[in-house]
Amino acid sequence: MYEPFATVADIETLYRPLTADEQTRAEAMLPLLSDTLRSIGYKVNKDLDATMLTDATYSSVLKLVTVDIVVRALRQNTEGEAMSQESQSAMGYSWSGTYAVPGGGIANAIMNNDLKRLGLTQQQIGSIMLWGSGETERVTPPAPEAEGTVNIVGFLGG
Repeated sequence: MYEPFATVADIETLYRPLTADEQTRAEAMLPLLSDTLRSIGYKVNKDLDATMLTDATYSSVLKLVTVDIVVRALRQNTEGEAMSQESQSAMGYSWSGTYAVPGGGIANAIMNNDLKRLGLTQQQIGSIMLWGSGETERVTPPAPEAEGTVNIVGFLGG
């Protein structure tokens, strides 16, 4: 079993002291969140644990992102469905509302910005054939050969 990327002490240091209920929730969330981030990393061929061991800066960013996500999840309303917008009328009776976090939960607390900070998003290049079958093709750009190099991908018509 792998260790979580952050601890409850890290959350209290970087955020604020937690209540007993928040500590219990954070302790339960941290291993699940860390495993979720590992799973996302494996999908893009990035081993977060190995990168963390070799790069102290990445380790700090990983801890900060983990704390941010747990804090975001802790701030979600657990008593009922959190509404970001609600309207009501009277005599003809009408009601409408928009949920702040549809579905809620820790999985929805992970934002694309968090994944970008960890380098877990992959750029995709797409092309559409202007003639022929009309199917769309997705191409993933190749990884750089060495650190500091850049691959330039282009399409030539002909």
